Amino acid sequence: MLKRLWEWFDDRTGVGGLFLPMLKHKVPPDSKWAYVFGSATLFAFTLQVVTGICLALAYVPSAGSAYDSLKYITDVAPLGNVLRALHYFGASAMVLLVGIHTIRVFIFGAYKYPREVSWLSGVALLFLTVGMGFTGQLLRWDQNGVWSVIVGAEQAGRVPIIGPWVARFVLAGDTVGGATLSRFFAFHVFFIPAIIFLMVGLHVWLVLYNGISEPPQAGRPVNPKTYKAWYHALMAEKGVPFWPDAAWRDVLFGVCMLGVVLVLACHYGPPELTKPPDPTLLDTNPRPDWYLLWYFAVLALLPPALEKYVMVFGPLLFAVLMFLVPFLHRNGERSWLRRPWAMGAVLLVVLTIATLWTLGLRSPWSPDFTAEPLPGQVVGTLQGPVSDGARLFHDKGCEYCHAVGGYGGHRGPDLTWVGDRLSQDQLTLRIMNGGHNMPSFASTVNHQELAALVAFLQSRKEQR
Repeated sequence: MLKRLWEWFDDRTGVGGLFLPMLKHKVPPDSKWAYVFGSATLFAFTLQVVTGICLALAYVPSAGSAYDSLKYITDVAPLGNVLRALHYFGASAMVLLVGIHTIRVFIFGAYKYPREVSWLSGVALLFLTVGMGFTGQLLRWDQNGVWSVIVGAEQAGRVPIIGPWVARFVLAGDTVGGATLSRFFAFHVFFIPAIIFLMVGLHVWLVLYNGISEPPQAGRPVNPKTYKAWYHALMAEKGVPFWPDAAWRDVLFGVCMLGVVLVLACHYGPPELTKPPDPTLLDTNPRPDWYLLWYFAVLALLPPALEKYVMVFGPLLFAVLMFLVPFLHRNGERSWLRRPWAMGAVLLVVLTIATLWTLGLRSPWSPDFTAEPLPGQVVGTLQGPVSDGARLFHDKGCEYCHAVGGYGGHRGPDLTWVGDRLSQDQLTLRIMNGGHNMPSFASTVNHQELAALVAFLQSRKEQR
């Protein structure tokens, strides 16, 4: 009965003539597990589309209701928390998989002739995926989301000549507001996905037109004059149909990926909603999602003199290099054994991002607003001016930036043995006047509190 239904449908629509050649196109016999990441990225994007549509049914993209609608989805709607978690971990999977796929294509030299345009469309999809993650973060409409957009607008505003116009376009005005949220919702839900669909269609068509690149072998360089004839002869002699000989790996890996996303979503739940956006909140530590955390570290570690140049020309230089790759090396060896500079570049990029990501995770430059009051064994006494100063050290927020005995933040210098370095007068001047990134406390502490703080800091000596 199913066969008759399919024959009836195919006779009226002709879809068989469209899709069957795609499934039966031949691929190199050695294209095995290393080739599954592209289709797995498509699986992840499909998950994002499905979960995104479901979330949009209950989400209200307005400044006054967005936060509450997400709270409703998370806390009240049936399986709403799982749906949000699926969308979040699906986005993480999509970013990770498209990154791995890009690295695999580069290592295999699959961007060389005749697949230059495939590489260009793939790079476009990489940037569009990051754009989806960036625009989606604001839709939570919490402190993290709003500050991520402020950082993005600040970066855009530093572009020479057109910077202010670009920043206003990003914010949909002069500051973050309801218009910003509406614009990001439109880009996240309509514009970027539409371009992704077009790019995916182009990417798949180019794979069918030029064929999947064969696994590289040392000593078998790409010659544009002879490659196509050699490749077609290889497919005619040894090629295997994509379905089912190769597609089963894609399906199996994609299903396993979806299973992992489901397990993570059920176990960890969606990302926590921080406080609603409020510029008057000082005890906030905005952080982007993990896949942008390494760039967060770059911006935090930049010397002020280099900020403008790196923020503007860094991403621009990276994008230009990515798009130039197939034109700089369109022929020659594809094997990574014969391309040490290419492998070195990949290793350098991966190690750099991993190091910066680790720093971004720790964020030593950010105040630690979760720091607990110093315990008695660190203070050394439970009464008197030293004890009072230790309590004020926490209550006045000093401990958010300065560590004592391993407790506190790391934004400022460690004050465990500050009594050995600074005198009473020097400590007083520093507290009252501030310095570098430290604010002045002259208007927030009275004479008695100042004396207690200085007494505590003076007691911090290695030989007490």
